[in-house]
Amino acid sequence: MSASASPLAERLGYAFRDPSLLVQALTHRSFGMPHNERLEFLGDAMLNLVIAELIFIKFPAMPEGELSRLRANLVNQTSLAGIGEENALGGSLRLGAGEIKTGGALRPSILADAVESLIGAVFLDGGFVAAEELVKRLFASRLDAPEQEHPSKDAKTALQEWLQARGHQLPQYMVKRIEGAAHQQTFYVECITERPAFKLEGSGATRRAAEQDAATKILAKIQAKGIA
Repeated sequence: MSASASPLAERLGYAFRDPSLLVQALTHRSFGMPHNERLEFLGDAMLNLVIAELIFIKFPAMPEGELSRLRANLVNQTSLAGIGEENALGGSLRLGAGEIKTGGALRPSILADAVESLIGAVFLDGGFVAAEELVKRLFASRLDAPEQEHPSKDAKTALQEWLQARGHQLPQYMVKRIEGAAHQQTFYVECITERPAFKLEGSGATRRAAEQDAATKILAKIQAKGIA
């Protein structure tokens, strides 16, 4: 195990039986094989299940729609990257030379993916309970935050509900282009509404993030024009 990975394991509060899993979880595809993408896949599934269970128990009267929004607020890229920063994850990542030069250790998408990879690694190394306890530790402060009592709607949901309430057609999202290397892509998505007639482009590290950005811009336009 690398010198930087060992202090990270201490911060996470988990001792790996197989240290190679921790090293793999910290390895970006730009560094080489084996990298952390398969662990990320596993950790994402584990994370969504545990968070769903935690908020289901914590908020017994919360309806399904709000539970879904709350889970989305908790496990989005911004939240996961924040957890990565809080645990000084960037200093332990294994990145290729190009990513190091362009500040990959601080890139939210890379930090967020690494957090999910760590959860997947703990699941493989120690089982469900160990991974569940890690998620609880990582998200403790966020689960207790007052704003989580009433989760805000994401931009796509807010725009859809605004249009539906006025009997308008739902927005359409179209991917216009994808730029960058496979490990550092930027998606450009156009959001189109008929009434009011808007066509605005958003961008992000994922298609979903780009869609959210485009929806946010249309909501801002609606507000700026005072459209009722």
